[in-house]
Amino acid sequence: DRGECRMSGGGGGGGLISLDDLESVSEEQLSDSTEVEHEETTEEQDRLLNYWTDVARGHQVDVPTDMAEPIQQITSNNDGRHTRERESRTRSSHARRRYCGEVLWEKRQYEKANWACITVYEDTYEQSICYGFMKIMKYICQQNSAGSYLGMTIPIVTVVRTDDAHTTLSRAVTVAYYLPPSHQNDPPRPYDPEILIEHWPGTIIYSRPFAGATNELSIIGEISGLAEVLDSSAVCVNDSFIVAGYTNPAAVNRQNEIWFHERL
Repeated sequence: DRGECRMSGGGGGGGLISLDDLESVSEEQLSDSTEVEHEETTEEQDRLLNYWTDVARGHQVDVPTDMAEPIQQITSNNDGRHTRERESRTRSSHARRRYCGEVLWEKRQYEKANWACITVYEDTYEQSICYGFMKIMKYICQQNSAGSYLGMTIPIVTVVRTDDAHTTLSRAVTVAYYLPPSHQNDPPRPYDPEILIEHWPGTIIYSRPFAGATNELSIIGEISGLAEVLDSSAVCVNDSFIVAGYTNPAAVNRQNEIWFHERL
């Protein structure tokens, strides 16, 4: 019969259920499922926000509650629908110097590209990258003229400046996000006026990996360390450097690189 479906009950007796009943059950189950998913998403956002808040507190940084959704999107990689794309590098121009299995430095050539950048002037480097990255996260997560999640790329880089002796970092710290290839030709405009879309020309960099926290002391040490092992340090820009982060600022085991620009 088109209007009803015969079901066998667990006790062996026959039961009769109409298609209307089936549709009603499906709608209720769908509604319950949606509510559960919403509750789980909210719980996950709260958990991640609390975690970031605890980490940021150690750097004297306040994480606003409106960061809950961007943090959840970035951390979950938008439910797996987006890959974390790398910046555009030309691998054909690629050299490494090793010693006892350790990478002392690596030379790479990068193509020209558009980056979303914000320069922050907080009291410490850690505060600047935290506040700058949170603003970049909002831009990535729909606060842009495209009105969509742009997708996370790696690394997130920070441009730092030093004094002539390379002993002190300037308060001006630029946090930069490489726009995915799909947005390179027409970068979505940021709603935040402090975020600028900058076109970076092709360049050659010398890099050296390091792990752990990034702060003024560790960065100064990494700058000195790369300068010591580079045979061609004289050809590099010596007042502006890049810290490339391959994990988010709240990660416990952070993977980073220090970059020197080759002088034009």
